[in-house]
Order: sequence, then structure tokens, then C-alpha cells
Amino acid sequence: MPTDGRDPGAPAAPLRQLAELPGPAGWPLVGNLLQLEPARMHLQLAQWASTYGRFFRLRMGPTTVLVAADHAAVAAALRERPDGFRRTLRQQRIALEMGMKPGLFGAEGDAWRRQRRMVMAAFDPGHVSAYYPSLVRCGERLATLWHKAAASGRAVDLQADLMRFTVDAIAGLAFGTDVNTLGSDENIIQRHLDKIFPKLFTRIISPLPYWRWFKLPSDKALDVALVEVNRAIDGFIAAARERLADPARRAAPQNLLEAMIVAADEPGSGITDDQVSGNVMTMLLAGEDTTANTLAWAIWLLARHPEALARAQGEVRRVMAGGGPVTQEALAQLDYVEACMHETMRLRPVAPLLGLEALKDGVVGDVAVPTGTMVMALMRHDSIDDQHVPEAKLFKPERWLGEGGYSPASAKRVSMPFGAGPRMCPGRYLALQEMKMVMVTLLDNFELASVGTEDGSEPAERLMFAMAPVGLRMTLRAA
Repeated sequence: MPTDGRDPGAPAAPLRQLAELPGPAGWPLVGNLLQLEPARMHLQLAQWASTYGRFFRLRMGPTTVLVAADHAAVAAALRERPDGFRRTLRQQRIALEMGMKPGLFGAEGDAWRRQRRMVMAAFDPGHVSAYYPSLVRCGERLATLWHKAAASGRAVDLQADLMRFTVDAIAGLAFGTDVNTLGSDENIIQRHLDKIFPKLFTRIISPLPYWRWFKLPSDKALDVALVEVNRAIDGFIAAARERLADPARRAAPQNLLEAMIVAADEPGSGITDDQVSGNVMTMLLAGEDTTANTLAWAIWLLARHPEALARAQGEVRRVMAGGGPVTQEALAQLDYVEACMHETMRLRPVAPLLGLEALKDGVVGDVAVPTGTMVMALMRHDSIDDQHVPEAKLFKPERWLGEGGYSPASAKRVSMPFGAGPRMCPGRYLALQEMKMVMVTLLDNFELASVGTEDGSEPAERLMFAMAPVGLRMTLRAA
């Protein structure tokens, strides 16, 4: 059976070769590299797809890249990981060169399989339930922070507050550590984390590895950030191992890090301390950027669609009518709020691009892909195309509800914000729990006075590994 997204009942068609594909004209030696603007690269590639088609070629220096804007072909490639495709070797090398330790995000082959078992055991919904009280505390602290802003009439920097929340939530849920950036003006770990993913992204697409010869101020800041974040991670791990000296605690670990260490310590696990550390780094980085940016986009979209906002707020206040802390049972009843999250991730996915590298000769769509070929997958292209999603440009959360609606679990889904196949994001359940907690905190306690940029324009999409809205401010009134 074909694994390239084509109809298995269709007659075989001749495969196109990468050199035959159309694509934008480039410059000698550097190809299209100098035409790409890192912060809006996803938009440039989408525009080129509208000109050159769903499969086109791009030259990045001496390397010819296949750009794929077809969701079925992309999903088929993702299902072939880790044996058919991997993350690019360039990404892995640059991450290690920066000082990032090898975690699940960058692991491949057997190393990925070993780490996947450990991380999936830690992210089991049953385990997440045991750590849930720390998520409740984070929600309460966010409410306190926003009540102060509402009382003073001060506009909040939406992403900054949401990133504080996600760092606190991950530290509490995953590591059993109360960092409380929501209650501090220092935000030390958050300020360091903010420097890592953007620099990784810009180095991956840089024409020259200039940082090996001289360092800009941003490169020096990155070095400091990595030292500080790794020091904090070492502290999290040391504290967890100290707690696990208690046999009862080892038998029933109380956070994700403890569960990972217990799994790693099993005979024959093949997991090293560096890999545990790498996965702590991955949780901090991925948990901060992706969840916070999705929430920022969701709040902005709801503010622009009053009927959807009223329906989401009505659902939250109906579920929370009895008062008291937010329970997991309450979150489970927020079907429309969850639909709003899925609709946000369809329209404004924080990972609109995904880079892959072929590990063997294969096919993507109708294009032959030799071993070593780099593939750039456009993850949003079809999810905002009317041919695949009715009224695709509109924010309609109800499309995710009821019979005939869209399902995030469907094998034929067009929108894939958490990826697809064996390497689908293991933290998706936790991410949705965090998103719902923030939406309950916001919609049960406050009225949205305004959400937008300073000049009232639509927020620009800025790609720095994750795709973020630029300059969103929010003003609240207490309910």
C-alpha cells in the first residue's frame, strides 16, 4: 500500500524528480537563503506554494529542499518516522553544539524508542491527574495577577503572562518545583528560556555558521541562558533523586520528572542522565512556547468573535456555577472551549513548518525522494483551504463538535498541530489541560475589555521556531 498520501486505488503515475519541480529563482551559491526572512519564512513559503504548486523545490545553499504543502503527503511522511524520515541532521548538530542535551525532541532511531517509552509513561493521563493540584495553584495565581491588573486598569502583556503561567505549570506538574514566576518580578528561568528556541531556529537557517568565529551579543546571551537553564535542570533532577531515596516515593512517583527517573533506572532502560536532562529541557521549552502562544492566539480570536466568546464564557460559567476550585471533572465538560482551542490551532498553528530528512529512498506525494533529501512540510496550507475545510478562513469552533464534525483524533485530519504518526506530541493531553485552565481562569473571573495590538492592527505572525502573535495587549474588567 502506498505511504505517500496518494489514493491506493488510483493507477500508478510516473514519479516526478526533485530537479524537475518548479521553484523560485535563487542566487549563485546561496540559492534562496538570502531571500528568506526567518521571522516570516512560513508566510513566504506559503506564498510560493500558491505560485509553484503543492510540491516545489527550494535551494538552501548547496542543498535542494522539497517543500510539501499537501496534508495527505505530509501525514504519510510523518507516519514513516522514525525509520523513513527524521528531523534534519543539521538541527540535531546545531542543538548539540549549542549545549542542548539529547532529549526526545531531537532523538532518532533506537534512542528515540527508549526515550519515548520513558516519556509516555510519565505523561500518562493517570500520572497527570496525580499532579493536577499544582495546575490549580497556577490558575489561582494567574487570576490574582490579572485581578490586580483589572483593578488598576492596566493592560497586560498577554504572551508574557501566559508564558509565566506555562513555565510555572510545567515546573510544578513536571518537576515538583514551585518556581512561581507569576508572583515574581524576576522571571529568571523564563527570561533564559526565551533565548533558546529563537536562536536555534535562526542558526538552522543561517547561510554561514558565523558564531563559530565570532559571537554577537545575542549569541553571548544564549551561552549565559543555556548555562543557567542547565544549572536549574540539574537542581530539579538532584532534588527529585533525593526525594526518590524514599522507597514509597519511588513506588509512587509524584511528578513527571520522578516518573522519568524511575523509568530510566529500570534495568536495561538504556536511558542516561543526560537524556533525562534533555527531556526536562524539552518540556520547559516546548511547554512554554507552544501552549502560551496558542492561548494568546485563542484569546485574540475570541475577542474578535463576540458570539463565540459569549458561548465559551457561558459554558465556563455554567460548569463553574457551584464555585470552588477548578476540578478535572469541570475541565472535562468544556467541550466548546476545547473546540475553540482546536480551531485556533487550525488557523494559527504554532508549528506551521516542520523540517524532515529522508533516511531511505521514498516518495512524498508524486515526487521521488532520495535518501538524505530535506523536506519542508507546510503544516497549515490545507487546513485553511476551502477545498479541504468549508469556510476555511473563518473561526468556527462548532465545526469540531457533533456528528460529521472534525475530530483531532481522525486518521484523515487536515489539521495536525500535534503532529501525526508515532512521533505525535506526547504532551498534547497536558497542553489541553493547561489551555482549559487558563480559559476557565479568564472567562469565569473577567470580562474582556480589549485584546489587540497598540495600533489596532492584526497581530503579525512571527516565526522563531514557534509562531507567535506580535504585540498583543489585554485589558480586563472583573466579572
